[in-house]
Amino acid sequence: MRRGLKISLVTATGAALLFSASACGGKKADSGEGGEDGKKTLKIGLAFDIGGRGDQSFNDSAAAGLDRAKKDLNVQTEEISAKPDEPDADKESRLRLLANKGYNPVIGVGFAYTTSIIKVAKEFPNTKFLVVDADQCKVEGANVSGACFAEEQGSYLVGAAAALKSKSGTIGFIGGVNVPLIVKFYAGYQAGAKAAKPGIKVLPPKYLTQPPNFNGFKDTGLGNEAAKGQLDQNADVIYHAAGGAGIGVIKTVGAAGKWAIGVDSDQYDQPAVASVKEQILTSMIKHVDLAVYDFVESVAKNTFKAGTKQYDLKNDGVGYATTGGNVDDIKAKLDEMKAGIVNGSITVPTKA
Repeated sequence: MRRGLKISLVTATGAALLFSASACGGKKADSGEGGEDGKKTLKIGLAFDIGGRGDQSFNDSAAAGLDRAKKDLNVQTEEISAKPDEPDADKESRLRLLANKGYNPVIGVGFAYTTSIIKVAKEFPNTKFLVVDADQCKVEGANVSGACFAEEQGSYLVGAAAALKSKSGTIGFIGGVNVPLIVKFYAGYQAGAKAAKPGIKVLPPKYLTQPPNFNGFKDTGLGNEAAKGQLDQNADVIYHAAGGAGIGVIKTVGAAGKWAIGVDSDQYDQPAVASVKEQILTSMIKHVDLAVYDFVESVAKNTFKAGTKQYDLKNDGVGYATTGGNVDDIKAKLDEMKAGIVNGSITVPTKA
């Protein structure tokens, strides 16, 4: 599945990254040396969010896009992961390190990279940058692209599924960190649930951590405890938007015999939750893989455009999973609601 050269890089400390980046003297990035077919090799540098490749959620969706690029295009890659609670200076150093080593394009996965990419991109005008989940869907610079997602739209559909499948009349939501991006998930989820079943009780959202602590996207123990709390409040369907920490949510909810809803990737067939996969009702799919691939392909084909690109239900940038068949009986209703969002007759809120 993964063809092409992959270089592994152990995440360095912030100080080491600063030293490495400054020692390179800000040299210009190039597009790589010629490949076996005579075409230039595109050197892609990708900086993951907390949890990195293997989180079985957000980062793995980005990794899938990178893997597709390695399969379809002539590319060479290098990956680095973020550390919990790191300052922006570490992100900047990570991006400079990749750009100084000749990686072009460079990708930052997660809204926390937005400010750092905008700053570093000015230092490397010949390098193309992408920030996935651009903060507030805003980027700056002639060499910067931002991928934005209508998470609220996909969350609306899984919220409807939760309400329609709930037997207790109570459903829950667990977010990784209390930031505007994750609030969008809850806003859509709550709106979809109430549209499908007006009498449904949606518990107040539980956020695992508050910024600047972003461990809520990684700590499975926090997810486990939060899930127990919502189960104790009679929730029989719980949706998580907590990245790697969501594995703890799914395991706890599934072990209790209740429905869990995954996020970002289709979590039904992921190894970490194999023991409870039959309790995964659906997942809100966020096609970060598509955004990563689209960007890499645009650089390879010299069709890159600066600015932001929106991924929503209309272009299948978000959606819901049907793996496992647990929503087959309500799929017609969910697709009817999806059509309403696409044609504009349903407006999904971004704030709760």
